Amino acid sequence: MTSETGKAAGAPGLKRAVTGPLLFLFILGDVLGAGVYALVGEMAGQAGGLVWLAFAIALVMALLTAFSYAELVTKYPHAGGSAVYAEKAYRSPLVAFLVGFCMLAAGMVSAAGLSLAFTGEYLTAFLDVPQVPAAIVFLVLVALINAWGIKESLRANIGMTIIETTGLVLVIVLGAWVIGRGDADLGGAFDPPAETGVWVAVLGSALIAYYSFVGFETSANLAEEIRDVSRVYPRALFGALLTAGVVYLLLGFVAPAVIAPAELAESTGPLLEVVRTAGAVPPELFAVIALVAVANGALLTMIMASRLGYGMAQRGLLPSPMSRVLPGRRTPGVAILVTTAVAIVLAATGELVDLASTVVLLLLFVFLSTNVAVLVLRRDRVEHDHFRAPTALPVLAVLSCLLLLTRQEAQHWLLAGVLLAVGVLVYLVTRRSSRVVPADA
Repeated sequence: MTSETGKAAGAPGLKRAVTGPLLFLFILGDVLGAGVYALVGEMAGQAGGLVWLAFAIALVMALLTAFSYAELVTKYPHAGGSAVYAEKAYRSPLVAFLVGFCMLAAGMVSAAGLSLAFTGEYLTAFLDVPQVPAAIVFLVLVALINAWGIKESLRANIGMTIIETTGLVLVIVLGAWVIGRGDADLGGAFDPPAETGVWVAVLGSALIAYYSFVGFETSANLAEEIRDVSRVYPRALFGALLTAGVVYLLLGFVAPAVIAPAELAESTGPLLEVVRTAGAVPPELFAVIALVAVANGALLTMIMASRLGYGMAQRGLLPSPMSRVLPGRRTPGVAILVTTAVAIVLAATGELVDLASTVVLLLLFVFLSTNVAVLVLRRDRVEHDHFRAPTALPVLAVLSCLLLLTRQEAQHWLLAGVLLAVGVLVYLVTRRSSRVVPADA
């Protein structure tokens, strides 16, 4: 006999140890990832000095999808996130699997890319080691923290989130100092792009900025571990996104004011250029902060991937052993092992740029499915109170996802297609195995 979530009656579930502050820091740490340290330069290359406006547009686009997650997480507080919503909305195990697998694959691909980013130039500034072996060691260490316990993992996230947030705030303060001493050009923050129409360029820059807000969706997979989820989740979700948005807006204003947009566009470390111009902080400090930001992103991503794999296995969408939890620790041990192993293979065989682009494409499919699901599931009533998004917002979110999908390149569509083909094969094998009845049953 199984419960609604698919786990056997009497089987140990996940521990409800996630409080509001822990969840807020989890989401904030996942959103304030390593991407922003490089994205500002790419954004300036398109939008000129109007980087802050591009961040504002991207924040609105991210909030549209966040409203859908707030409704569905509080309505269906089960591990599995978007896969659960797709299964309920579309009544198709295959569609549910594909949505969940997109999210799962994005998590593992992202962790692989972050491991390569961690063991690249930032690490070699202090320690000269081969990249792939170092990436494997890094992923194993992340897995050990993940297996230790959700509360312990999120406590580690607190320290790392404080460090990476402090680093971004430091750039804002140093930029304001440069402006205050008269060594900046405030007009730089309002310089339009040189060769393109303003709104076309700002929208293109906003599409890049949108990627820096990705990460909030991983919190849906902690639904079974959040205390008082209907009250806590929306507050933590919107609070974290708005906090990140304020930080990004301020960064988007001070960076082109301190450094000319053209120079920002040519730099692979645009925020480091602001630090160097201020001259008050050793540049090496930023290498350390970047390492912490990347490590934090990898930990939070693998927490999501392992919980999602656990939730999908509970519902019969992945092999059942992935729903097993570690005795004592009550963390999804098998799911952690499997997702880490796949991430190691991807890190050993992939390139950072391709991995990052594929993550974005996979997540856009997930967001599109979730925003449609919230509308379809309005007909489904539940007994408990939950958050409800205004109907117009999911519709606008669907349009924003379709717009972003048109910006993807052909090679990333191909790579995502290969990953999904592998996913379908796993699904078919799992379904076939579930139909095999033992002779002594």
